[in-house]
Amino acid sequence: MAQDDTRFAIPGDIATALALLTRLPLRAEFARGARAAWAYPLAGLAVAALAALPTGLFLSLGLPPLLAALVFVATQVTLTGAMHEDGLADSADGLWGGWDRARRLEIMKDSHIGSYGVIALILSLAARVLAIGLLLANPGWLWPLLAVSMLSRATMPALMAALPHARDTGLSHAQGRAPRDTALAAAALTLLAALLFTGLSGLGLALLAALTALACAAIAKSKIGGQTGDILGATQQITEIALLLALTTQP
Repeated sequence: MAQDDTRFAIPGDIATALALLTRLPLRAEFARGARAAWAYPLAGLAVAALAALPTGLFLSLGLPPLLAALVFVATQVTLTGAMHEDGLADSADGLWGGWDRARRLEIMKDSHIGSYGVIALILSLAARVLAIGLLLANPGWLWPLLAVSMLSRATMPALMAALPHARDTGLSHAQGRAPRDTALAAAALTLLAALLFTGLSGLGLALLAALTALACAAIAKSKIGGQTGDILGATQQITEIALLLALTTQP
């Protein structure tokens, strides 16, 4: 129990974040729950870095950037087990397919996917592949993709700290509510990384990530009264898309 009281258990929290947010074969102790959420951006860093390996290889072999972008996104999905994509689909079905809070939560819990979820996944995958394809035409493509992967996952502990649980069960509830210092640590760590990877433009990316997360939080609060694991996954996906689109407008 003493470990649970430690504010930041760095090696253990990183392993826990990787075990929770990826399919990497790691053994982790989940007793710290949401206190380990500060390391979620590091899991994003690992996912993007690993996805960059086959992407860079195929680019070096002459694969067009758009097809290499498909490799990058497919590798990310494989590494995460489509966890965030599943959250996006469930959130789209529930938030827009239900007429009241109870029905929305019921739809989100259902394992079947509806038309809203299918459309959300198609648009999400298409937007990511197309935007990343444009970024891969730039020799320095790796660094902004690392920043995006971290920034989009830094929104998750922020929502965990800011919003109550919308239901009494589920993955997010099992992890608990993230303390404010945990969310702040995730934000600070990610901002430093974004500045390192992308220079001063990292400030703009961080601001956009925050605004996107605020919009997602406001919608979730209005429609279901709080957050769930699906909402966290959807927020990650929507933030990632917003950041990728913003990067394509930069010279």
